[in-house]
Amino acid sequence: MAPITFYNPATRYKWFNVIWIAALLIFPVCLWMMPSNSFDHTGYELCPSKLFFNIECFGCGMTRAVMHLHHLEWRDAIFYNYGIIAIYPLLVIVWFTWLKKAWERQKGFEGKV
Repeated sequence: MAPITFYNPATRYKWFNVIWIAALLIFPVCLWMMPSNSFDHTGYELCPSKLFFNIECFGCGMTRAVMHLHHLEWRDAIFYNYGIIAIYPLLVIVWFTWLKKAWERQKGFEGKV
């Protein structure tokens, strides 16, 4: 049986890497343009533990918390999920890491013919 491998098209195609960089830059701006309460009280329950057992898991409210913290509404973010204190800085670190790697890859494409 062959091992499962992941092929990243951004490592081979310059155009795909440009699209990836654009998406990384546009996504936070789109979140800032949305109102901070756009995910509050939608009436949809997507969490399986909430749907089947009516028990909130550690991730319940994290989307709403991220959205509120992205708009610098600290109290609302902590109200929805106190785990946001650890998760949001990690999300920012991952975002910067992806952006840095994509930028370095783009500079590598410039040196090739």
